[in-house]
Amino acid sequence: MTRQPPGTNPGPDTGTEITRTDCRQCGTAVYGIGGRYACPLCGWVNHWSEGHDDLPAATDDPDYPGPGKAKR
Repeated sequence: MTRQPPGTNPGPDTGTEITRTDCRQCGTAVYGIGGRYACPLCGWVNHWSEGHDDLPAATDDPDYPGPGKAKR
């Protein structure tokens, strides 16, 4: 297995990357996926549109039941 530096490992089969920033509210180092972050200490979360790529659609989810069908 080849080891890569922290923060450069792609996610499983998605090509997403683990990214790092400082929390805008408390300054804690925060890690996220593709530029989307949530601070475990103070609860700050950046806006979804600040991510590096578009979010997948519901239909991209392998568990998506289809339109009009609720999962129970």
